[in-house]
Amino acid sequence: MSHQYYRLPGGLVRALQDNTPFPPLEAALQEPNGLLAIGGDLSAERLLSAYQEGIFPWFSEGEPILWWSPDPRMVLFPNELKISKSLAKRLKRKDYEIRFNSSFSEVIAACSATPREGQDGTWITHDIMQGYTELHRLGYAHSTETWMDDTLVGGLYGIRIGRMFYGESMFHHVTDASKLAFVHMVQHLQTLGCGMIDCQMKTQHLASLGAREIPRAEFSQRLRELIHYPT
Repeated sequence: MSHQYYRLPGGLVRALQDNTPFPPLEAALQEPNGLLAIGGDLSAERLLSAYQEGIFPWFSEGEPILWWSPDPRMVLFPNELKISKSLAKRLKRKDYEIRFNSSFSEVIAACSATPREGQDGTWITHDIMQGYTELHRLGYAHSTETWMDDTLVGGLYGIRIGRMFYGESMFHHVTDASKLAFVHMVQHLQTLGCGMIDCQMKTQHLASLGAREIPRAEFSQRLRELIHYPT
């Protein structure tokens, strides 16, 4: 089968049509790091196929869909979660409630609307919200929420396939609200036997919570083992 490609400064990138498969991860560009394919759609079938292969969409409004698999990959192994003394004290306070999957649509909308330092816009477009809401309906996308006085003040969402979790985005309207959700989410995933949490790209915030980079080849090997457990 012949494929069409975009020629970029860093090399050739496969152009996806409706039925075009993803190329092997080794075909991803080094610059920009991990760009693997362009185009396709955000159907549940396409998204699940991507995550099962260690690929995720990330693009801005007005751009074509860009698919990524960076090397190295930022991950958190649940048993390596780091909780600082100040965060441990905050966790013990009883002024908040953690809920799971009670307001998925509100969480993804808040993640889209919350300003990010160093970013002019959001990558969580209307099409992204539609696609992941459908994954939530199918039982793959999940939210963890921090509530105070019955008001949603922070949270995060991601995808779970088997014993693998893919973190997507988080937000907070109150200091530490997203951290509270994150810690409870990791602890909940531990009870489910989750072996690895994909954090995608390196940030100091995630590193402070225990996340670290591993080679893409190691990520792929672990991923193949974890996704085949029943969800």
